[in-house]
Amino acid sequence: MNNLQFQLPDLSPAMPEIILAGLAMIILLADLVIKRKETLAFLSIIGIFVAAFYALTGASGAAFGNMFISDSYSAFFKLIFFLAAFLSILISVRYIAIEKINFGEYYALILFSTLGLMIMVSTKNLMALYLGLELMSLSTYILSGFIRSDSRSNEAALKYFILGAFSSAFLLYGISIIYGLTGTTDLRAIAVYINENGLTENKMLLLSVIFFVVAFGFKIAIVPFHMWTPDVYEGTPTAITAFMSVGPKAAGFAIIGRVFFEAFGTLYVYWGNMLIPLALVTIVIGNVIALSQTNIKRMLAYSSIAHSGYALLGIIAGTPDGLMSTMNYLMIYAFMNIGAFSIVIMLRREGFSGVNIDDYQGLAKKHPITSAAMLVFMFSLTGIPPTAGFIGKFYVFMEAVKAGYVEIVVIAVIFSAVSAYFYLRIVVYMYMREPKEDIMLKPSPSISLALVIAAAGTLLFGILPSALINLVKRSVEGMF
Repeated sequence: MNNLQFQLPDLSPAMPEIILAGLAMIILLADLVIKRKETLAFLSIIGIFVAAFYALTGASGAAFGNMFISDSYSAFFKLIFFLAAFLSILISVRYIAIEKINFGEYYALILFSTLGLMIMVSTKNLMALYLGLELMSLSTYILSGFIRSDSRSNEAALKYFILGAFSSAFLLYGISIIYGLTGTTDLRAIAVYINENGLTENKMLLLSVIFFVVAFGFKIAIVPFHMWTPDVYEGTPTAITAFMSVGPKAAGFAIIGRVFFEAFGTLYVYWGNMLIPLALVTIVIGNVIALSQTNIKRMLAYSSIAHSGYALLGIIAGTPDGLMSTMNYLMIYAFMNIGAFSIVIMLRREGFSGVNIDDYQGLAKKHPITSAAMLVFMFSLTGIPPTAGFIGKFYVFMEAVKAGYVEIVVIAVIFSAVSAYFYLRIVVYMYMREPKEDIMLKPSPSISLALVIAAAGTLLFGILPSALINLVKRSVEGMF
């Protein structure tokens, strides 16, 4: 009789995901017995730091039948997700108490959404990609409608859900075509099959690439797949808007890099030409519509659309250095955008929303430090040196020029200058208008910490960008 040996699979590459999944479920149970929800926020932050430690120092390699991979490319994006989740939790503690949504599952859903993002960027298989995408999406749909008594929050969740399901359908249709053509959903195996069988001119393959562009276009909010963004950003709880503007967007670009460069690298001439007009119209429309916005959250929503267009220039370059410039841009964007939303939350109090531009009149005279931080974030979003936003735009523009897209970069630079109007208008209101009598800030220690970290990152990577650039280079080399 043969001795059957059972061997446990090596799950060490997925240890950060396992830690975060276990912590999220613990928080769901702990919510039943812990009355102070701030304790759950503290536990969530500890778990994020532990998971980040394993992501940066733990084992690399594949798991789950090579459907999951831990490499330097995925580790870099996980660092962005951890940063977004950490800062979002810090700015949430006081905010959700004001909004009367101080429930423990709030923090668990942020962790589940982060877990979905982590799975997305570590996937080597299209089916695993879809699982991570849906875990992230379902958690974020719920968080969007978390203010159940607010009709705008309910509307945001419904719109996000319907259009998110729409984009998922495109993704699944694209996956089904790829599987029908190649017989596999593994990214590397797809690339090998396309090359060995000369499918680069296959019409069905090109149709599947179109479906992938549409599906990913929804996730990164590029025109014409951006229609959900302003309404969802406005209605969603502001702390979750900050998280959504960074985490899912970065994950969208990560899977574009993983799928298009690894599986469809030989089809660059097709997907590159598809993305060029999308990036161009995204930059133009995002900046132009933002000019007329008086609601800060809607303005930042259209701003995020424009920034997706800028970041897309690095992908369009079609080179490892181009992908590196996009990754660099996304990390910088995380600091400056969450920082801007932090100040929006600082103005929020009972009976005062703090989301209209008039609410910032004379803020500098009463709160000079907070106004100086907002000035830094607005300068960075505009792309003014010595902030990190300038470094981010410089590198994506430079890589696009190297790839021969000089005309597109010229248009991007022009509309980057146009964006100065709506960003610096906030600065004018803060420094050149008389303050309102009822203007006041009540910063909590957690939101003050988040603001310091965001401002420090925005300035540090603008003055000393070499550390971030070297990290991005190592991450891209690990992928290729």
